[in-house]
Formats: sequence, C-alpha cells, structure tokens
Amino acid sequence: MIEVNHVSFRYETAPWVLKDVSLAIEEGERVALVGPSGYGKSTLAKIIAGYLQPLEGEVLWEGKPLPQYGYCPVQLVYQHPEKALNPRWKMKLSLAESGVSDPRILQELGIQQQWLERWPNELSGGELQRFCVVRALGEKTRFLIADEMSTMLDAMNQAHIWRFLLRHAAEKKMGMISITHNLYLAEQVADRIIDVPSINRIQVKAENL
Repeated sequence: MIEVNHVSFRYETAPWVLKDVSLAIEEGERVALVGPSGYGKSTLAKIIAGYLQPLEGEVLWEGKPLPQYGYCPVQLVYQHPEKALNPRWKMKLSLAESGVSDPRILQELGIQQQWLERWPNELSGGELQRFCVVRALGEKTRFLIADEMSTMLDAMNQAHIWRFLLRHAAEKKMGMISITHNLYLAEQVADRIIDVPSINRIQVKAENL
C-alpha cells in the first residue's frame, strides 16, 4: 500500500535528516516507527503524508505517487496540534473543511458542541489534539499517521483515544503509523515495530527535528 523507496531529505544546507530510507507498509497494517529524537521520524512522517517532498527517492501509494490535489488518503496528526489549525478560523470551520460529519466520532472523542464556536487559542492543548484526531478521520482516510499525538493528554485520555482509534481502524480497515519514543505504547498499538535508526543511513545524528 505504502512504499518508501530510497528516500533522502535535508533542510537547506543542514546535514542529512534521512538518507536512503526504504520501507513498505501493507493495507490495514499497524506500524510503529520508534527511535531516539533526532533520527528523522517526524520528517519521515511528513514525507509519507505528502507534506514534504524527498530530495532523493520516492513515496508511492498503491504503486503511484500520492495525489497532489483533493483529499489525501494518508492523514497526519501532529504532535503539536496548534500547527495544524488555522488560527483565523473558528473550530466549526476547521471541522467543516475536513469533511468529517459522523457524530459518533465527535462523541467518542469528547468534542463538545460549544467548542465549535471558539477560536483555537480558546481551547487547551489536549482539547485541540482530540479535535485534530477527529479532523483526520474522514471517510476517505486509508492510513492515519499519529506523530506522538497523545503526549499532551493525561494517561486516561491517552488510553481512551487509542482504544477508539484501534477499534475505528479495525472497522474501517484503516492502517495506522504510530511515531513514538515509548516502546511499551508501540507494542500495544502496532502489529510491527520499525527501528528508524536501523533503516536511516545518516552518519551523524541530526538535531532539533
């Protein structure tokens, strides 16, 4: 379903963040990308989701490049939700733009109706993150990438969201890519764990990714 073929990337004149990275993920598979900070996990997530273009190599979706226009079948939930929301849009407009309208999803993730009339800066980080998870679950989403998405939530809310996502993924036959430092979490939510440093051929650890 997803093929990453010999992908390399760096930011302008900085050292290589990713070098000759290859991996393949099957339809409906749940994969965890793990490793220390600085080895390009988040950068790789952005490339797989189409937010960044590799300087070398390619990413294929069902044997073809990701669609450049329209709804992307691979959706990314950032670690920092404020980066994913337009600060000039009220929450109801951000929700409408995503095309997600299933009231069950809103209810399961604890989205309150009064939040929809608020601006992003009027919600807490945890509330914003749950909202960003909702926005990523459109009907056409085939893979969800969760980049440390639960770090802003307490343990109870983390467990609730992961239980919902695993159940939702099973119902929709949706694949998931989890990016985490937490090996225990990776073992709980993934069918397969990929150690990113072992597939990334950078010589020196990149900083501040």
